[in-house]
Amino acid sequence: MESVSRIQVLTPAVVNKIAAGEVIERPASVIKELLENSLDALCNRIDVEVEDGGAELIRIVDDGEGILPEDLPLAVTSHATSKLRQADDLFCVQTMGFRGEALASIAEVSQFRLRSRARGESIGAELAVNCGQRSEIVPCGMAQGTQIEIRQLFCNTPVRRKFLKKAGTEFGYISEQFSRVALAVPRLQMSLTHNGKNVYRLPAGQQLLERLTLFYGSSVTDKLIPIETQHHNVRLWGYVGHPSLHKGTRKSQYLFLNGRYIQDRSLLHALNEAYRGLVMVGRHPVAFLFIEMPGDQVDVNVHPTKSEVRFRDGSLLFRMLLSTLRTKFLQSDLQSTLSIKPAGNPAAPTLQNKQERVERDLVSWAKQQLEHQVAQRVTTPPDAPSPMPAASSQPMEKSEAGSDGLGADAFLAAMENSGSNEPTTVPFAEQEPVASTASDMQSPSMPVPQPGEQRSGIPALQVDDCYIVLSTDQGLTVIDQHALHERVLYERFRNKILEERVEVQKLLVPLTLELSDEQIALLLDQQEMLQQMGFQVEEFGRGMLAVASHPVFLGHQVIEDVIRGFADKLGSSETVTRRDLLDETLHMMACKAAVKAGQKLTPDEIVSLLAQRDIVDDAHHCPHGRPTALVLSREELDRQFGRLGA
Repeated sequence: MESVSRIQVLTPAVVNKIAAGEVIERPASVIKELLENSLDALCNRIDVEVEDGGAELIRIVDDGEGILPEDLPLAVTSHATSKLRQADDLFCVQTMGFRGEALASIAEVSQFRLRSRARGESIGAELAVNCGQRSEIVPCGMAQGTQIEIRQLFCNTPVRRKFLKKAGTEFGYISEQFSRVALAVPRLQMSLTHNGKNVYRLPAGQQLLERLTLFYGSSVTDKLIPIETQHHNVRLWGYVGHPSLHKGTRKSQYLFLNGRYIQDRSLLHALNEAYRGLVMVGRHPVAFLFIEMPGDQVDVNVHPTKSEVRFRDGSLLFRMLLSTLRTKFLQSDLQSTLSIKPAGNPAAPTLQNKQERVERDLVSWAKQQLEHQVAQRVTTPPDAPSPMPAASSQPMEKSEAGSDGLGADAFLAAMENSGSNEPTTVPFAEQEPVASTASDMQSPSMPVPQPGEQRSGIPALQVDDCYIVLSTDQGLTVIDQHALHERVLYERFRNKILEERVEVQKLLVPLTLELSDEQIALLLDQQEMLQQMGFQVEEFGRGMLAVASHPVFLGHQVIEDVIRGFADKLGSSETVTRRDLLDETLHMMACKAAVKAGQKLTPDEIVSLLAQRDIVDDAHHCPHGRPTALVLSREELDRQFGRLGA
């Protein structure tokens, strides 16, 4: 008979390793804990230095109050702290940290060195801890403050170290933690260095809007709306984005409570409710919100990392945020703010001017393509097959122009007639489909609609520049032009990538995008995947990313949206596989490139779009699962008009 397992007290080393598993998830978690300690030390300056994404080295130096030499051993002892004295103190916490677990947990899984000089002391003291083994305290010369150096994080837990991501990705998480503290306390002078390269140098005494501009660029801060309200001793203030400023994830929604970054589902729900009807479904507004309230009205001791809190009156905050935002939106002319020029740049073009310039460029390109096709037809004998542009023989090769599968003649006509509001009718018995380029459609000509699909002589009608209505053997068919074109483009894009024959347009002048350091790091880590899709990206100075090429099938005007959407997806907390990430990016690219609801189509474009229903695997649903067409049968029509039994 086997003996019963006995209960025993765990050793301090095991306890600290367990605590490290809860609190220290990755190098960014170490940065968070150490930055909070520096804030509690009332410092005015913090310098952060990391190497290899924090796996090899993390060094943080502050000019705070420091630690007395005799207290250094207690600093790396579990549940030893200077921030609590009795249990009641937990209900009115005024500091960032209070449990006394972080340093002990970090020292247990790394090569840890703590140097500090307390206020009033003439010399500092140093304590080294190697994976939980302490050395003797020795004196050292240093300025007032504390310096903590951590090398070889998770060196004695190889499984944890193995599951760290690439250095660029880990540094992206570190940069996010750094930016949260920098935004919460803009008075601080802060710096961040990675592998010897200065990433941030933040001067002291900055205003919040200045910090936001530095981290997110003027393209974001120019669209921020200030808000502020107060109810008794609770103050809510900050900035929220114009409804035109939205993201694919909630990563740009920041909540700070008494200087601490938090996550609260109720407040985020209030934020999204305030934007209901102003932002598209699936998109999320941008917000930087600050809450100031007494410590006895909130419990911060409900989560291991203190990222979630429990409010005494959460419904009050919900109502405050919702009513403040709705009142602000009602008082603001949200439509007019779209055409406001950025401050300090009076020559900046408005959105309307940019759109007109893009349309002129597109019309010019379409005319050139039309002239080229006309010249080919003139020089071709009547009995010769129609010439087709040659497909690129080399994958990933530079191409001069792309095709959206609707034809240059039809595209030019659509651009010239875009102002007309009359419905377009197309007699199928009289029209011929317009062929796409051979690189996009691997067939001599565009497939002609089958007699069983459309009834000959019955016209197709575009309604409200959104739906195509036609008569088929099944009855009356209503097609969503955007959903159908999105499915066609998605399958075309996917096949090109799977067959490694993506034609690439190299840009003479690279497109530069203003992104956060975390987004840039995530994108650079996925350069191989981006290259596979036809995007060549590289870092272009601090906070800038250069796009040197893009796939031909994607219009130049949507490149920025696709890259930003890809970065948002990479930065989301969801765990996705490489295959799912690639597929979702293709969904987004097809959606951006497809014809839109409200876009008028020419007769040739309608014929071409309908013909392509036969060459896709699933013409019944768009990539997001929505139906592309609805069919009203003769029986259904008779039932609706009361003709059954007549």
